[in-house]
Amino acid sequence: MIERLFDIVSKNAAEEPGAIMLAAKEQGQWRSYSYKDVWDTARKLCGGLLSIGIANKELVPEQQEKIAIISPNRPEWMITDVAVQLTGGVLTPIYPTVSPHDLVFVLNDAQVRILFVANKELYEHFKEAFAQVPTLQYIYSFEKTEGVKNWQELTDKNLQPDEEVLNRIGPATLATIIYTSGTTGDPKGVMLSHHNIVSNVLDSMPAFTFAKYQERALSFLPLNHIFERMVTYIYISAGISIYYAESMDTIGDNLREVKPMVFTTVPRLLEKVYERIVSRGLELKGIKRALFFWALELGKKYDNINRGSLGYRIQLALANRLIFNKWREALGGNVKAIVTGSAACQERLIRIFTAAHIVIMEGYGLTETSPVISVNRFESEDRRIGSIGPLIQGVEVKIAEDGEILTKGPNVMMGYYKRPDLTAEAIIDGWLHTGDIGQWVEGRFLKITDRKKEIFKTSGGKYVAPQVIENKMKESVYIEQMMVIGAGRKFVSALIVPSFTQLRKYMQDNHPAIAVPADNEALVKLPEAAAQIQKQVDKYNPLFGHPEQVKKFTLLPREWTIDSGELTPSLKIKRKIIEQHYNKEIEGMYDAGM
Repeated sequence: MIERLFDIVSKNAAEEPGAIMLAAKEQGQWRSYSYKDVWDTARKLCGGLLSIGIANKELVPEQQEKIAIISPNRPEWMITDVAVQLTGGVLTPIYPTVSPHDLVFVLNDAQVRILFVANKELYEHFKEAFAQVPTLQYIYSFEKTEGVKNWQELTDKNLQPDEEVLNRIGPATLATIIYTSGTTGDPKGVMLSHHNIVSNVLDSMPAFTFAKYQERALSFLPLNHIFERMVTYIYISAGISIYYAESMDTIGDNLREVKPMVFTTVPRLLEKVYERIVSRGLELKGIKRALFFWALELGKKYDNINRGSLGYRIQLALANRLIFNKWREALGGNVKAIVTGSAACQERLIRIFTAAHIVIMEGYGLTETSPVISVNRFESEDRRIGSIGPLIQGVEVKIAEDGEILTKGPNVMMGYYKRPDLTAEAIIDGWLHTGDIGQWVEGRFLKITDRKKEIFKTSGGKYVAPQVIENKMKESVYIEQMMVIGAGRKFVSALIVPSFTQLRKYMQDNHPAIAVPADNEALVKLPEAAAQIQKQVDKYNPLFGHPEQVKKFTLLPREWTIDSGELTPSLKIKRKIIEQHYNKEIEGMYDAGM
């Protein structure tokens, strides 16, 4: 019976020991790890960890050993996850892109004694931060790193788990603490039990009806995020082999090598894939270019429920044979579905990819809900474009009077670590308050309209939902990133990061007499460039009420990134940080009046 996360791996190791569970590139070649390999190594690592003093006499959050990991996705990540569970300890994963300040906060808050780091590069990057953590006694590296113990020192001891401890680990035992960066303040530690995650795995699995045993998935979203980690256990349950991309830069090559059936992503990465495809289309000439954009226009009109006229369906079938088949080949030629979450996905992208026989399954959830609450299914009748799908089994949702989505179920967290005050604010009468505003479509499809905290009121007293405006305007190929502003202001404005590639192409094609600068700073100052972005804003503004329309904007010369502190690790914009960074530009839009 599957009650604890490691039971999933144990079951497969017993039933299909030789089947491939994980694979990664090592010295340029794919190396695979069977279920037996992973299970045996995890048990040895557990024994090694117990030998350095993990006691876990009482399996309660305050007394369980917290073990941290800082590493990109790789087989050792999952082996460590399973091993820590077997000790009765608590894995505390940390994004490799975290700021040193947040790293020190997390390690001290969790009182981490043992830490695993991927390689020399990450160790050197955080070395000074480690020195600020008094509890930190042991650091192990997955790759050989001078001055750091290698993780194989623990597995080489050839010790095994403590059966007495294993028998005490139950569904209610804390399995992991995931610190969410949020957009303001210090990170919060979300406590998830084995039951929280296992229930979410089992309740989400019926959505993976397309899964086939020993087909492949490509994994590149960080395992630090509960979304990728929970889906990993779905893959394991379904017998899908997990191949880890080498890096974000090699995803295209890895897709063609691995030929996965499925992968998960966030909308931002899907947007980048689409932008690259469109860029290649713009390079085509004559009939090839005409056919490309003809297919694109057909895709934009696609609806999985209203299939359109016979003439439209015939044209779409032709577009799939002539154009969209190349899209599928670029993704490896075997992709059945792409599961996306973390933020709203543009409807346009869902329509186009699904028209190209690549089903986009947009879902919704929070770290606090392990994470899935709802997801659009593979089957057309259980998918609605523009929604985040029907609820998964076992999960309840109700819409509060102010429109906030409230949820309860076995997937809802144990609480915030050491923060009963925040837990009491978030969970009231058993219902988790998500902070998202939503509504029902057709009585069973959930739809998010905005973040409760992000809706603002103009000085004229009009409410504005910025995400709705941003998501719509980012459908333009010329708008890469956007943040709508206007809280307490007399009108709505925006900071816009243009697609520099598309903007340069436009300038070269339409203003050949102007020397297009290579420098982004100079590019965004060109009146012709601003005029082209203004056309995009003018195109979408009529879709919104007059108080919501963007009256002014400022073009910025660089993208917002995680490293600059303007995006969270899951690529959500940090509004307050961006407002601080660009205060001068914002005030400049309002100083002149309107």
